Amino acid sequence: MNDIYEIANKIHSIGGNVYLVGGAIRDQLLGIENHDEDYCVTGISFEEFQELFPKAIIRGKDFPVFSMDNKEFAIARKERKIGIGHNSFDVEINKKITIEEDLERRDITINAIAKEVLTDKIIDPFGGREDLKNKIIRAVSSHFAEDPLRVYRVARFASQFDFKVEENTMQMMELLKNELSSLAVERVYQELSRALLTDKPSIFFNVLKEANVLDIHFKEIYDLIGAEQPLKYHPEGDSYNHTMIVLDNVADKTKTLIDERKLELRFSALVHDLGKGTTPKEEYPHHINHEKRGVELVKNMGKRLKLPTRLIKCGITSCLEHMRGGVFDKMTISKKVSFIERVSNTILGLDGLQIIVDADNMLGNGDENQFADLGYELINCTDGDTIMRQYGITEGKEVASKMHEVRVLYLKNRGNIESIEL
Repeated sequence: MNDIYEIANKIHSIGGNVYLVGGAIRDQLLGIENHDEDYCVTGISFEEFQELFPKAIIRGKDFPVFSMDNKEFAIARKERKIGIGHNSFDVEINKKITIEEDLERRDITINAIAKEVLTDKIIDPFGGREDLKNKIIRAVSSHFAEDPLRVYRVARFASQFDFKVEENTMQMMELLKNELSSLAVERVYQELSRALLTDKPSIFFNVLKEANVLDIHFKEIYDLIGAEQPLKYHPEGDSYNHTMIVLDNVADKTKTLIDERKLELRFSALVHDLGKGTTPKEEYPHHINHEKRGVELVKNMGKRLKLPTRLIKCGITSCLEHMRGGVFDKMTISKKVSFIERVSNTILGLDGLQIIVDADNMLGNGDENQFADLGYELINCTDGDTIMRQYGITEGKEVASKMHEVRVLYLKNRGNIESIEL
């Protein structure tokens, strides 16, 4: 197998050059680990690359690239927009295109930096390094407005790096508003999921809000703007501001989890109060039954954006149960048991809902509403096999009813297990 220097020397021997580009060089300059290596090749044709590396795998149709040794190589190209949407481009690929011309077609300056492999020379014609230093997201050129997906990419990068979006770039994002609906929702979800995995996902939505495009794919989140809440309990402002704070709190609490679980919990935080966006204004600042209204909104959003079923189910549980979790200490023992039994059977689970409720109750209600540990203790105090054996019953509903009864008794006599008769 060839390393990158052997590959670059082989290409250089027939008049070509190889450059590390895109996120790989950006992250290298930021000191961030990045396992994806993308390279741009100039000075040789597509066919010449094939002849040099006949075992390289060609991937992609619109923009074919060579995959080799876990690295991707693209021949330098220029693009010209010929229609509406993310894929409507005429692509020109030839050996005369320079690295500067290839970089010019890219979206933002911090992604338009290259490093020549054989010399380590940095090619930065659009000031990407300066923008990295100043934590700025800036469009490379007016060509930015040719691709609507860049709206979501910018918002995601701003969230990923905690950078500010330059004003002119924000204006170009707004100009793309009418084209956003042309995007495949799978690409929208891809950017959404990446944003939710960042340390401060609220930035993604705040950037879209500032660019006046939040309502296109995230109407339910947009509708939370201006939804008043009781000032006593929510000094942070409207339901949108509250949701963003809860989302970031949950992100902070879930940093060590695997990505799949992060997405489940952070999406649940994002949608927990969606129902407040449909509260009639005459009912402000109260939002009676918003938890129930939120369920249909989560379903609609999930269907429209083709979200994974697991996320939708977690979001529904978050909507329905977060209010009950917040008043767990005020429930009767029987309702506490029912709540625990219900939530423990969901994907979100007791531990997940506990994180949502803790983040939601920012003013704090002490330790009274810590239901997760109690719930696991309660669930483990008995099981269906024990109930069936002790009471000689096998029918599902009877077993569930008796188990509920035993668990209620357990809570009443908690700490004195011997007083419970099975």
